[in-house]
Amino acid sequence: MKRIGLLSDTHGYLDNRLLDHLAQCDEIWHAGDIGSVKIIDQLEAFKPCRIVYGNIDSKEIQLRSHENLNFELEGFRIWMTHIGGAPPRYNPMVLPQLRSDTPDIFICGHSHILRVIRDKALSNMLYINPGAAGKEGFHKMRTLLRFNLHEGVISQMEVVELGKRGAIEA
Repeated sequence: MKRIGLLSDTHGYLDNRLLDHLAQCDEIWHAGDIGSVKIIDQLEAFKPCRIVYGNIDSKEIQLRSHENLNFELEGFRIWMTHIGGAPPRYNPMVLPQLRSDTPDIFICGHSHILRVIRDKALSNMLYINPGAAGKEGFHKMRTLLRFNLHEGVISQMEVVELGKRGAIEA
């Protein structure tokens, strides 16, 4: 079993409490718009990571991450990218691959909109966007997701609210 912590769109800001929320996770996944190589350093020093870069990320960040990650874990085929769109309006750059080689789980960021849904038009693929964990953007609440993957079963999916986008940490 793997416990996953999934975040996106930190835009250079890592909440002081975020690592506490990820302490019980086996891996941390970041779906892009990291914003600072320091965030990669902090996350990788804490747990094993899988990281894709986003449209705001520098060359330095791009060299330390991936545009797309396609991997298998605990019986799931997973694809993570930053700009993926959302069902039924996927990014035209990813839609052909989603149709021809549909993963079990498709993860993206970019929109800052927390959404976890099944796409019946694509073999009941699970679409996941963890929202935004940073302070930049129009989202109201900073969020991340935690969940378990075990032998083809996803369980204990939970939303962690990190506070309002403009709130100052205590």
